[in-house]
Amino acid sequence: MSLVVGERDMSGKTGKKSPWAMMAFLSSLSFWSILPAGAATVPIGVELAVKQEIVRNNGSEPASLDPHKVESDVEFNIISDFFEGLVSIDNDGHVQPRLAARWENKDNRVWTFHLRPGLKWSNGDPLTADDVVYSWRRLVDPKTASPYESYLANMHLLNARQIIDGKKSTETLGIRALDAATLEITLEQPTAYFLAMLAYPSLVPVPQKAIEQFNDKWTQPGHFVSNGPFTLSQWVVNERLVGVRNKQYWDDSHTQINRVTYLPIGSETADVNRYNAGEIDITYTVPQTLFKSLQQKLGHQVHISPKLATYYYEFNTRKAPFNDSRVRQALNLGLDKDIIADKVLGQGQIPAWLISQENIGGVALHKPDYAGWTREKRLSEAKKLLTQAGFTAGHPLTLDLLYNTSESHQRIAIAASSMWRKNLGVEVTLHNQEWKTMLDTMHGGQFDLVRYAWVADYNDASTFLDNFRTGDSENTSLYSNPDYDKALELAARSGTTAERGKYYQQAEDILARDVPAIPVYHYVSVMLVKPYIGGFSPSPLGVYYTKDLYVIKH
Repeated sequence: MSLVVGERDMSGKTGKKSPWAMMAFLSSLSFWSILPAGAATVPIGVELAVKQEIVRNNGSEPASLDPHKVESDVEFNIISDFFEGLVSIDNDGHVQPRLAARWENKDNRVWTFHLRPGLKWSNGDPLTADDVVYSWRRLVDPKTASPYESYLANMHLLNARQIIDGKKSTETLGIRALDAATLEITLEQPTAYFLAMLAYPSLVPVPQKAIEQFNDKWTQPGHFVSNGPFTLSQWVVNERLVGVRNKQYWDDSHTQINRVTYLPIGSETADVNRYNAGEIDITYTVPQTLFKSLQQKLGHQVHISPKLATYYYEFNTRKAPFNDSRVRQALNLGLDKDIIADKVLGQGQIPAWLISQENIGGVALHKPDYAGWTREKRLSEAKKLLTQAGFTAGHPLTLDLLYNTSESHQRIAIAASSMWRKNLGVEVTLHNQEWKTMLDTMHGGQFDLVRYAWVADYNDASTFLDNFRTGDSENTSLYSNPDYDKALELAARSGTTAERGKYYQQAEDILARDVPAIPVYHYVSVMLVKPYIGGFSPSPLGVYYTKDLYVIKH
């Protein structure tokens, strides 16, 4: 599950301007003359604290700090502080220069990026275009086995898919260094959301020298090398991970925080307790059971913001009886999503009937017809489908529901299992595992139904829908439908937002019929933030960067 914002119509009007025109506009700008994006901006008159250090809860122990080995916000929250890519996306969806000072393109297929002069790794070594080439080749190399190896293929980077499939060597990938400061990237076809996709943390450069010297241990303190605002100082497993300011970072003069500590606290109650005790400055979330009381007690310290993210239960579609779409649809229709969103959660979450979002990237997507049915009609249809699939009161459907350890996930799983039992007579066994263990179980296909979620990598429906494309490295449901794949292919080739939306709707309609996953709700970001933390403004992807923050005297 991932995080990051993207391409949007520059006019702000749905379907009124070609994304190709937008790209041409962006690529024509002299970005070297623009002030650095995403820096800590301290308002005039605000007095800073002498000690510029913060503690943020990160929810779980990171599986790794290798950008090519991870797939969730647990890791990318940290990686986004430690590394930087060619561009970033601001909270308004605009592409901003980072390692790349400027760029231009030919026919929206061949893109040339000019790196800033004097870029360095945290150990002082120069960072060059060759480092980016090495990193992208490593990402798609089957030997790396990255959960994000399909990302460049979904971008339509030249030969990426053939490399992943073992049909071509990594040297044929559509990226090359023209010189130490110039990159050329070649696409197989114009991709409407190409610039937005570049901002994702899987595409940051990684240090070839450190990786070749230390192999998998390169991410340990003492070996770690980064290129972002912070670098690794300390990592005590299951206790804390500490980043310190990277003085080699090209934009270090605009950073205020000198030290950031990430805590792996999975208990939402413990998170709040330590916040109240003054041990945490920014929580990971807010438990639903305490939400109302905390709002009354802490007021504006409870931050709520929209988030392009969907919580869902994913099926193992290759395992009987979940290879039967009637069974999957019955469980979808038998879930009271309104109750989960409004009663179990109650923080502004929206019941979900789409895997993507109803409004994303300038496109409005319509929910399936059954979303508007009465509860009674949905349950009647669900029972009918289960009977057709061979399940009755005397022969009930049984399943295992897997979720990662969390009070919130547990409450939702208990509610869902109770609904299925009451509404459809389904017998559900609940299992929980720690985050890293659950990921291994999920990727190994050892599950019936697993709790998962996706936070948009960029502001386009494809970031959600690609996860169900045949052969995608994130397609852990093992779902496959040629018509679905074709709809996504046509969407990527589309020259207007309206046309792209038409194909995304086709894809969502297919998912609504086949149900490889049950969308449960669309997120909001809810966190506690100390009043002395300045610069806190999460993006629609739920991301905030430590480099944007500062501590006010208090």
